[in-house]
Amino acid sequence: MKRRILLFDSKEKDFVENQIVPNFGSNLASTIPFTKDVKLELKEGVQIIAYLSDDQLKAFLDLAEGQYLELALLPHPEMIHGKKSYGIKSGIEENIDHILQEEELIKVDVLEANGSIVFNTIIIGESLSLMSGSVAKYAWQRFWKKLGYFLKLFWNTRLNSFTIKAENQDEINTAAIGLIIVHHAQSSILSKKILDHSFINDGKLHALVLAPKSTSGLLWFGLNSMFRTKRNYNLPPFAAHIKTGNLFIKGDKPINYSQDGILLSADTLQVSIRKAAFNMVPGQNLDLESNGAVDDVYKIKALPRGDAKNELLQRKLPLINHATTEEFKDLFSNLRSSSMASSIYLVLMFLATFIATLGLFGNSSPVIIGAMILAPLMAPIISLSMGVLRQERLLIVNSAKTIGWGVLIGYLCAILITWLTPLNIANDEILARIRPNLLDLGVAVGSGIAGAYASAKSEISKTLAGVAIAVALVPPLAVSGIGFGWANWDIFQGAFLLFLTNLSGMVLAAATTFLFLGFSPFRLARRGIVYSLVIVGLVSFPLFFGFMDMVKENNVISKLNGHEINDVVLRDISVRSFKPLRLTVKIVGDAPPDKNKLELIKSEIETLIGEEVELEVTLAMKVY
Repeated sequence: MKRRILLFDSKEKDFVENQIVPNFGSNLASTIPFTKDVKLELKEGVQIIAYLSDDQLKAFLDLAEGQYLELALLPHPEMIHGKKSYGIKSGIEENIDHILQEEELIKVDVLEANGSIVFNTIIIGESLSLMSGSVAKYAWQRFWKKLGYFLKLFWNTRLNSFTIKAENQDEINTAAIGLIIVHHAQSSILSKKILDHSFINDGKLHALVLAPKSTSGLLWFGLNSMFRTKRNYNLPPFAAHIKTGNLFIKGDKPINYSQDGILLSADTLQVSIRKAAFNMVPGQNLDLESNGAVDDVYKIKALPRGDAKNELLQRKLPLINHATTEEFKDLFSNLRSSSMASSIYLVLMFLATFIATLGLFGNSSPVIIGAMILAPLMAPIISLSMGVLRQERLLIVNSAKTIGWGVLIGYLCAILITWLTPLNIANDEILARIRPNLLDLGVAVGSGIAGAYASAKSEISKTLAGVAIAVALVPPLAVSGIGFGWANWDIFQGAFLLFLTNLSGMVLAAATTFLFLGFSPFRLARRGIVYSLVIVGLVSFPLFFGFMDMVKENNVISKLNGHEINDVVLRDISVRSFKPLRLTVKIVGDAPPDKNKLELIKSEIETLIGEEVELEVTLAMKVY
């Protein structure tokens, strides 16, 4: 029969005698209070059941190093990290039942940092310490410390230089905000969500080296890790993953790190695995490796080295990501080419406007969509937005010229078709583009963001951005040309305002998107962004009034449609104009109303709306 000895925290003596010992009954040979020089009989057939705090358990494991040890754990109130590391459940009775029933033991590894046992997590780097908690005694002190680290993360975070040497790998010199080192996936919320094939008995540790290019990227990584509901095992784009049995870390200054929530500092850090350190009754929440040790992992492609490393070390971590030199060169070269007018561009612009104008006259949405897909305006608009952002005069001038030539070709095409076409009545497709409002500005902003993002990300199809841009530009350009051809200045002005709205909104949105993608420092981009905001602000004044007219129209229709007045029902309400307010109303009744009844209906409508109206009435009869 196995000889079981309970090693307990002397401060918990009453609880042990009243709650733990009775549950073991005759299965407990003796109880011993823990002291730093406790002497125990450690040999086969003797099982130590520990009811200890994290610090006491570490001290005991140090005392037992090199000896045969068979261990089972009970959840002590201050065994926070050990409970998580060894998969111990919180209930005393269920753990006692598990210990008495479990016959199979496992050999368990121990994670060590500079010879000190680590149960849970090592976090290197002050800015990452907010993830590890604080050593402050009271909860309010821990809260303020975490808040302080959080604010520092945004205002004064810098990457640090690290030399990292993994077992059987070459030494690497890199820049990183810090490292998160765990024994296995269950050690922390973070590692649980992104580490696969990680166990307490596989002879390996896991190091995540974080080298973000912006604090916003780091914040998103932290939030995404905490609130992610499922494992996907995908590293963030700025992280490296090293799985090894031994890791050496050195910085160009003392390394500040957190070890199981305790803040420490050292010139160098040697993190290693003490394999098969002791035999253990496995916790019920512990995942175990049944196939022995697995291969090392050395994914370090995301880490900056050489010139990229030196560039990152020279400045504080920005709020938004700064594009790398290579990313900027590639995009800027493409945008310079796109800013130049070419024969292909002019031909496509002519064809797109030609098709759009015919589609507008034919009141055909599918034809208009086809013209949108063909339009080539995306390229020079995105080039203009980059020129505005970075104050590149040549890029601005070339892009503006190219856009100007495209607009001129579009106008000439639309005017010519209008003169050749005997149709001169504005249909629904034309009327839909002569009363712009703030919603149209929102469409322009979304199109600009799509265009800039797709241009910056080579893996995204440029066709997607071309559709998004063309949706907002080609149709109003064609309608404006139709208005000019008809000499109808209301149609011309309304459609031209929509065109300007979309153009200015897209340039501002695309420039801002490039700013957030890190293609310009804010000090350089400030002037261009301000100018763009001023232009969009000026354009927004008439859009605001257009939006208010839309709100008013919706209110009028909602109040009148279906309303019954003197045995007639109002249907199919539409607003023809606002000054004066002219309405088209279908009146449905049993008999044609006389003049007096129409006057009563008009008076009732004016009462409902609260202002005078002009009515255009259509009669509809009920037939029984």
